Amino acid sequence: MAGRFEGKVALVTGGASGLGEETARLAVAEGGKVVIADYGVERGEAVAKSLGDKAIFVKCDVTVESDVAAAADAAIAKWGRLDGCFANAGIVGISGPIAATPLEDFDKTMAVLVRGVFTTYKHAARVMIAAGNGGCIVGTASVAGVMGGLGPHAYAMAKAGVIGLARSAASELAGHRIRSNSIAPGSIPTGMTAHVITGDPDAVEKAAERMATMSPLKRAPHASDIAETVMFLWSDGGSYITGQNITVDAGITTGAGMSATWNDVKMVVAR
Repeated sequence: MAGRFEGKVALVTGGASGLGEETARLAVAEGGKVVIADYGVERGEAVAKSLGDKAIFVKCDVTVESDVAAAADAAIAKWGRLDGCFANAGIVGISGPIAATPLEDFDKTMAVLVRGVFTTYKHAARVMIAAGNGGCIVGTASVAGVMGGLGPHAYAMAKAGVIGLARSAASELAGHRIRSNSIAPGSIPTGMTAHVITGDPDAVEKAAERMATMSPLKRAPHASDIAETVMFLWSDGGSYITGQNITVDAGITTGAGMSATWNDVKMVVAR
């Protein structure tokens, strides 16, 4: 039985770990090939090697446009097409009162989460249009972009911007049979979020336990929950979906079970 991504090619930024790695692995498991674009060379090369000839690694800092362009071009050079893109590279940034946030921290967050995602969209669209096969681009937003109190201010602002870009791009790119959506996860226990919540990037299990207590479904989220949603959007199953923000949060944004703000969560986990 053919996989959902059989014969297709994906580009995943931030593909060396967390949500990106999980999505890259799923793309290969579903019959596709993947360009893993990431700033972390050692980890990125290891992930690509583990996937054999179905994956290549390209060093990519999404704040550098030439890096992003090279990653998109690598898909064409290697396999002649690009069908799916996950604009996923990110940082959480500095948390603190809005009145005390240094603008250099704000600018860094914007550079990665807004400019980086825009640049990824730009070059994914460029090569998809040229290839003429259509495609689907998915940007990583966040529940922090749709609900207050769930992340640092600059992060929340940036993620709301990703949602806006996905909708705007959907309108323009539809004529090329390119779909555009964003996905808004709740907090997923990865090394990045564990570091923010606990101060320890290796405390993923501890972070997951605390996240489960916040979830209306009373289970910890998994990176696979996000990867499966991205795959659905990339696949034929999602072929009539564009311009949408898909929230994958176990219902946190309904307010159910949500009694703590972002800062409350950090204090609880630190105990």
